Amino acid sequence: MPSDIDIAQNARLQRITDLARDRLGIADEHLVPYGHYKAKLSLDYLRSLESRPDGKLVLVTAITPTPAGEGKTTTTVGLGDALNRIGRKTIVALREPSLGPVFGMKGGAAGGGHAQVVPMEDINLHFTGDFAAIALANNLLAAAIDNHVHHGNALDIDVRRIGFKRVMDMNDRALRDITVGLGGPGNGVPREDGFDIVVASEVMAIFCLATSLADLKQRLGNIVVAETRSRLPVHARDLKVHGAMAVLLKDAFAPNLVQTLEHTPAILHGGPFANIAHGCNSVLATKTALKLADVVVTEAGFGADLGAEKFLDIKCRKSGLRPDAAVVVATVRALKHHGGAALAELGREALGALERGLDNLRRHVDNVRGVYGLPCVVAVNHFSADTEAEHALLRERVQGWGVPIALARHWAEGGAGAEDLAREVVRLFEQPSTPRFVYDDDDTLWEKLRKVATRVYGAADVEAPAAVRARIEHLQAEGYGRWPICIAKTQYSFSTDAKRRGAPSGHVLDVREVRLAAGAEFIVMVCGDVMTMPGLPKTPAAEVIDLTEDGRVVGLF
Repeated sequence: MPSDIDIAQNARLQRITDLARDRLGIADEHLVPYGHYKAKLSLDYLRSLESRPDGKLVLVTAITPTPAGEGKTTTTVGLGDALNRIGRKTIVALREPSLGPVFGMKGGAAGGGHAQVVPMEDINLHFTGDFAAIALANNLLAAAIDNHVHHGNALDIDVRRIGFKRVMDMNDRALRDITVGLGGPGNGVPREDGFDIVVASEVMAIFCLATSLADLKQRLGNIVVAETRSRLPVHARDLKVHGAMAVLLKDAFAPNLVQTLEHTPAILHGGPFANIAHGCNSVLATKTALKLADVVVTEAGFGADLGAEKFLDIKCRKSGLRPDAAVVVATVRALKHHGGAALAELGREALGALERGLDNLRRHVDNVRGVYGLPCVVAVNHFSADTEAEHALLRERVQGWGVPIALARHWAEGGAGAEDLAREVVRLFEQPSTPRFVYDDDDTLWEKLRKVATRVYGAADVEAPAAVRARIEHLQAEGYGRWPICIAKTQYSFSTDAKRRGAPSGHVLDVREVRLAAGAEFIVMVCGDVMTMPGLPKTPAAEVIDLTEDGRVVGLF
């Protein structure tokens, strides 16, 4: 069986200038090509689209992820191809992959099999340099903080209350907590510091929520980096580097245009993780796609408890975007794992484990329909080891909930294998939908926490140490209470315990840290033991990624 990279490397791609002209009516002068098969859309051209009507927006989400795999991005790509096959002009709007997972454990974010965005190697590696630009802008600000303190500290920054971290786009647990400024007076003032991964950076969140270069620059200036010794906030604009940060991000801010294996246009831009950030591609990319197509298929990170909730409560709340329908991706393998089956047993029929694992799917479906107010279809991503009995059980149970279900074979067959799913999605988005937020703007920050925990996660309550409660109350008193919250927690469970599979109830959401993201305009609630700088696994993917003598990349999925 060919690997993902084998399929991608043997594909015949269309030149990006030809694809843009033939599929989207975009002339060459509106593109900034990065080679033959990827390009950025000029910001001047995007402004010219504002008067066009919007297409339909389809959100792809999933069950709680497992090591067995769910294939959310693969399904998003396959659905986009299938919608084009049945006559709907469609664009796929996705996030860019982070190098941390590419060389670590999770893998890339370009889809798989015959449902991929290409050029796959470029997309999963350096692509157009957006993440490097975000890291540089972030680290310019971090350097400016220490430089200001070194040169007299005119702003009276309390070095014990500097909250802005450096970032890099690689998993490196050794950088989570470090000490900087050692080596004498010439090297600055010693203090505790640390690194986050780029996708957890507030600059990444700002990049994905900003609607223009002016908005981007203003949001960068609003970043609160520290407090003074009088407990007053210090902003990036006080350090006078937010303009330079915007310069570093100027080219990256233009969305990237690529294609699927079947030449469906795909816009990839931004890439915050949903377990530690808001988990959606850029607002600018999604809005652009809606002006260029009849249907836009996008995804939110990880399961519907994390990605879909933040898609609605943060991205849609801030941007005015509203999805018309949702797809909840599941696999028989993953559901059996949620039902207690060990990874080594997932290739064997296990109706009992599947039955038990359906609790996880049911809660996600109930959240999407009952909490978020979106019509949805369950997409069963087919694996070769699935049995007819397992599919029959899954179909019977899901239909019993009053929810449509479609078996999709896009990994093996491309868009042709997802046409049934595409037709069901069309039926859904041609009906009226009433998307809802989980909480109201006027709810207090603590009330917002409790609503997400109890209504979405199935928790009984929320707990936090006294210092964390005091911090939340302080932010509320300072006027930040109307902002949405961004819960950072494990993606592997509805609870904060990654080992609790299925659909646990009655647990407690424990908040260990609170971070103000004043430029992104949300409050990050760090829960459980989730890390904003991941570590590499015992056997990282980097060990099998290699380069042949003729320059061919191998081992990349």
